[in-house]
Amino acid sequence: MTTDESTRATPDARRTGTTSVLFIQPSLQPPGGGNGLAAWMLQALRRDHRVTVFTWRPFDVRGIDTFWGTSLASLDLEARSVPTWIRRLVEAIPLPLSLLKSSILLRLAKRAMPHYDLVVSANNEVDFGRAGIQYVHFPAYQRPRPQVDMRWYHGLPGVLRAYYWICDRFFDVSSEAVNRNLTLVNSDWTGAQYRRTHGGDPRTLYPPVAGGFPDIPWAARRKAFVCLGRIAEEKDHDTIIDVLEGVRRVHPDVHLHVVGNPTSGAYFERIMARIRERADWITLHLDMPHRDLKRLIAENRYGLHAMENEHFGMAPAEMATAGCIVWVRDDGGQTEIVGGDPRLIYHSVEEGVSKILAVMDDEAAQDELRAMLAARVPRFALERFMAGVREAAAAQLARQGSAEQPAFRMSPQRPGT
Repeated sequence: MTTDESTRATPDARRTGTTSVLFIQPSLQPPGGGNGLAAWMLQALRRDHRVTVFTWRPFDVRGIDTFWGTSLASLDLEARSVPTWIRRLVEAIPLPLSLLKSSILLRLAKRAMPHYDLVVSANNEVDFGRAGIQYVHFPAYQRPRPQVDMRWYHGLPGVLRAYYWICDRFFDVSSEAVNRNLTLVNSDWTGAQYRRTHGGDPRTLYPPVAGGFPDIPWAARRKAFVCLGRIAEEKDHDTIIDVLEGVRRVHPDVHLHVVGNPTSGAYFERIMARIRERADWITLHLDMPHRDLKRLIAENRYGLHAMENEHFGMAPAEMATAGCIVWVRDDGGQTEIVGGDPRLIYHSVEEGVSKILAVMDDEAAQDELRAMLAARVPRFALERFMAGVREAAAAQLARQGSAEQPAFRMSPQRPGT
């Protein structure tokens, strides 16, 4: 592996485990649900294996632990990153270039792969040049991309086509290659997208929601709403504000807590202006510590999420885990969080208003929905995710050591369950 930066998370810790794992991930740094999932995946693997982490740039292990609640600093991880000169060259271009960065990372990592028993990535499809484990949040090679993923620079004439051409030539990925891997996906919906793009047999392993939410009785909670997520256009805070303005025409005491990470640009400034204009009923919480966030969610009854084509939805999963009744848009993996219940799924602002009012005015419906959500949240438990990762690693190692290639035996889930 070509790298000019190599560190140990804890140099004095004793290395245990009989098998070696190369874990390839552009970043583990917060924020971002995918990075948090990768951090917990890494912790799950380290229990039984010796792990080397290869990232785009060096990572702050203690900052990761503080934000996500992991304990990576107490483990003996060998950490490597892409050479500085390569990073500076790519990052001089003022665009995200996520696919290109991933392609470079994988191309460099391939040189080291023969020295490891197992290769793993939590960054969508990967052609390792051998079988490994890949966790897919959404197929990176599905083209055209969903509208929600598009940014202003994607509309420049010929730019997207040229970018794909460069990435494909630098690190070509075929469906045949990625389907050699044991594939985990974050929702049944994403699994369907993967099969549409590559075929194969992906298995759903829902992302982890760490526990630790205060147990606050329903009667003691405020009749208020929480929304979570970075303040960005795809999260559609406009719809959240519009829906709750409609709800307030009937329940003028309804309050909204907007919790998220700041971004930049015209959309962020416009949402900030809308929030300031409604300061009597909207409270803004930026860069809130996770412990305070958990208490805030648990102190309120309701959650609202407005992103379309959400691949899974960590925000609604967290709110449901905290005991909130949560409404989500009618597409993506987020509908699985609420069990596909039509009372909690909306398409338009008008439908969102009517469905929220119907539940707020019906205590029996509230009790029923709370019980239904409480029965679903164990699917998103951290312990279940960690066990699923370890089962996948054991299954892949068994496949590599057996000519019969036994199937992965993690308990499958029926779509929508």
